[in-house]
Amino acid sequence: VFGTRGAKNVKSLIEQFNYPRLGPGMLWERTQQILLERGSEVRLNAEVVKVLHRSGRVVGAVVRSDEHEETIEADAVISTMPISELIAKLDPPAAEDIRSGASQLTYRDFITVGLIINQPDLFPDNWIYIHTPGVKVGRIQNFNNWSAAMVPEPGRTCLGMEYFCFEGDGLWESSDADLIKQASRELEQLGMARASDVKDGAVIRMPKAYPIYDSKYRDCLDAVRVHLDSIANLHTVGRNGMHKYNNQDHSMLTAMMAVWNMLGASHDIWSVNTDFEYHEEQKIEEQHLGAVPASR
Repeated sequence: VFGTRGAKNVKSLIEQFNYPRLGPGMLWERTQQILLERGSEVRLNAEVVKVLHRSGRVVGAVVRSDEHEETIEADAVISTMPISELIAKLDPPAAEDIRSGASQLTYRDFITVGLIINQPDLFPDNWIYIHTPGVKVGRIQNFNNWSAAMVPEPGRTCLGMEYFCFEGDGLWESSDADLIKQASRELEQLGMARASDVKDGAVIRMPKAYPIYDSKYRDCLDAVRVHLDSIANLHTVGRNGMHKYNNQDHSMLTAMMAVWNMLGASHDIWSVNTDFEYHEEQKIEEQHLGAVPASR
């Protein structure tokens, strides 16, 4: 359980929450286990090549795995892939203006450089945003403070040095070794630890981590939504699936609502994280607002 460590003037509406002992990946590992136990099939490292739809309904998908393609029939599809990619994979294709609009939806990409530091208790925070000139790291996660079990050896600290970039730029194309050196150097430059205390490192690149809200995205997204709404049993959820900057809990809620809708409910999935009740922070002392009733 993560808390606010005694902070008195907390502005966040969430003061405490549960965190998986070995990180959020445990949620999906357990989900896979439950599905397999119940007789469902889970395919990893399989690419959706086409989403097949006829007469306003999805009928299946063409999936590629190990260079082998097959068509899988579907009663419904829930998609979390980037919405621009989903539009490009529809068969038959969307109209040219829809495809053009979807292709204009853009993204910010993300690199995490994980460093093992030969020191315990570097700082008490779970994460820190960095604004210091002269370094490129934008945020630092301290995994010890999320869960001590996420650090492989006692007495050491595991940090995630996070870089916001674009796929194909200088950072993205840097080698893993160079990124680990850069992160170690910047850690010392920030006065948090000596570069010589870095004992190991690893790099993870995450494309399309952040949907970009530029001047044209809203018109493009609205047109795409109208087209997708015409396919009754195709549900888009999550940050990439909706081109919406949702947190993980919001993204998971959109998926849950999609399932409830498939069972007969009529939730407005697109309202998640736009209604007042979903905002993480409020200036309560200035607004003098009472409780906001839930409306679902």
